[in-house]
Amino acid sequence: MTDQGNGAARGGVQSIDRAVAILRCFDARHPTLGISEIARATGLSTTTTHRLLAAMQANRLVRQTSDRRYGLGPLMVQLARSGALPTTLRDAALPVMTALRDEVDETVALHELLPSGERVVVDQVESHQELRRTYTDIGVPIPLPHGAPGKAILSMLPLDRQERWLSRPIQAVTPHTVTDPEALRAELAEARARGWAGSNAERTSGIRAVAAPIFDHTGSVVGALGLSVPAVRMDDVRAEQLGARVRDCAWQVSEVMGATTVAVRTAVERAEGRVTTR
Repeated sequence: MTDQGNGAARGGVQSIDRAVAILRCFDARHPTLGISEIARATGLSTTTTHRLLAAMQANRLVRQTSDRRYGLGPLMVQLARSGALPTTLRDAALPVMTALRDEVDETVALHELLPSGERVVVDQVESHQELRRTYTDIGVPIPLPHGAPGKAILSMLPLDRQERWLSRPIQAVTPHTVTDPEALRAELAEARARGWAGSNAERTSGIRAVAAPIFDHTGSVVGALGLSVPAVRMDDVRAEQLGARVRDCAWQVSEVMGATTVAVRTAVERAEGRVTTR
């Protein structure tokens, strides 16, 4: 490729990067923006911003309002509602779950937060190994303090909702269930800090698990992605490795669900009581 061709390619990529930066300026608090506001938010000159907006408007990525401000265009809505994007938590998670199972060959499960405040296993992708975890209680409500997925969800709920669980007696379902509320508070704080929760035979004897929360477009926790492993195959070192891996995979699902780091940071603040729930 000639130098001129390389320069054109770099310019094309830069234009795409800048167009994406403009699209990221719009959200529920800023459904419409003026050119000067977009220029300040992106660090672009007003001339460059105007030129990019004109091209984006021609491609229906943005629209101009009656007061000469800009909002997201009809193409964005059409793509979102075309059926090409997953609309359910299961649809968003299943490809990631299958890839994670193929990578580590352990059972991956999807857990969803119910309106009742409990969680439920909605699907699993089983390990190929002869000795493996198989969920037999799919669809059965489970209290959040029981097991890694529940703790991953509980750690990211607003503080008042956490306290509803911690202020009531926690039933021991195995000899290793964490029933002390102070010990559980410490675990939830650790889960928030590292992005995943762990458990060792706390809900099912002989099973060790790691799980990470999944968020939606509002930054609210809606479920968890979990790896459930026979304890003989998961020591502390592997638990750390798989915990970090499931955290990254859960975030992939969250992004498909529309989550942003800004919204999730607010969720963390609410979980720690630094921001009150509205």
